[in-house]
Amino acid sequence: MDHRLSPELEELRRTVEAFAHDVVAPKIGDFYERHEFPYEIVREMGRMGLFGLPFPEEYGGMGGDYFALGIALEELARVDSSVAITLEAGVSLGAMPLHLFGTEEQKRQWLPRLCSGEILGAFGLTEPDGGSDAGGTRTTAVRDGDDWVINGSKCFITNSGTDITGLVTVTAVTGRKPDGRPLISSIIVPSGTPGFTVAAPYSKVGWNASDTRELSFSDVRVPAANLLGEEGRGYAQFLRILDEGRVAISALATGLAQGCVDESVKYAHERHAFGKPIGSNQAIQFKLADMEMRAHMARVGWYDAASRMVAGEPFKKEAAIAKLYSSTVAVDNAREATQIHGGYGFMNEYPVARMWRDSKILEIGEGTSEVQRMLIARELGFAG
Repeated sequence: MDHRLSPELEELRRTVEAFAHDVVAPKIGDFYERHEFPYEIVREMGRMGLFGLPFPEEYGGMGGDYFALGIALEELARVDSSVAITLEAGVSLGAMPLHLFGTEEQKRQWLPRLCSGEILGAFGLTEPDGGSDAGGTRTTAVRDGDDWVINGSKCFITNSGTDITGLVTVTAVTGRKPDGRPLISSIIVPSGTPGFTVAAPYSKVGWNASDTRELSFSDVRVPAANLLGEEGRGYAQFLRILDEGRVAISALATGLAQGCVDESVKYAHERHAFGKPIGSNQAIQFKLADMEMRAHMARVGWYDAASRMVAGEPFKKEAAIAKLYSSTVAVDNAREATQIHGGYGFMNEYPVARMWRDSKILEIGEGTSEVQRMLIARELGFAG
């Protein structure tokens, strides 16, 4: 496979790279320290068309694909992961379910504003008692005439409580199969619907300039027409969404891993100790060589998974491999970058401190490392 970027994708990469360095880098540290959502940066991302990258032009998108989204995510995450995860969740979890499973009316209603970044969408899957066991969903939705009545709660939901959040797609049990297993469906809940309560932002270890909340639903009524796709298909829908999302998270993790290299190479040239740059020491050079190797191979992994996906080929195993490997090396590179920076690596004014704090969640979100290993083993023919 030739994974060299086409001229169009290379132009996109350079554009996002310049935006990340010229617009995001000078400002994001202050937002991060204040645990504040960077609305002005997100609005600019919307004007650039980044939220519409993989969607058709007829719905306000850019007519690209998931590979293009991954390119943008990697370049953003080389500088900051809070901004990158806001884009990733807004596209992969917020807008993509509507694009893949929505009716024409639902697409016309929501996608143009989601693609422009005017509003953000969120995906309400994880529950306080659920975690990786999304099949154990306890949130319920009961049909009452022309409405669904939703009760339950969700946790760790990205983009769910910003001033520009427009909707949350919620998974809920809408009935039972003959064998007693739950029928899980997806339902669109617009922000501001009575009974839909958004908690205060979490106090997080990392991703501090992104929005993450707990949600509760108390007799929330939405029209029956807000059902996304077929009733009882919510579980299958989120499995597809997570397969694709793992490719996007892998691109983001690769960006963080590469950002650690970028910052460490620069510091190794600038920092002098014992009369010479620390980069002249072989111990530092070998650390940097290993970091670059890991970032490069993570990129090959997500490029491969994304190429298979956009070609319509099976990619579940490759997505799990890419997500598992890239998240692991993001943590490894962040640790090494902090070590290279010494005491300065522990100071929040240096980007590697953010990268260190932001890296760990990549081994957890959108499928833990243990879940990825389980998926890979299953693709090798071993039953779970």
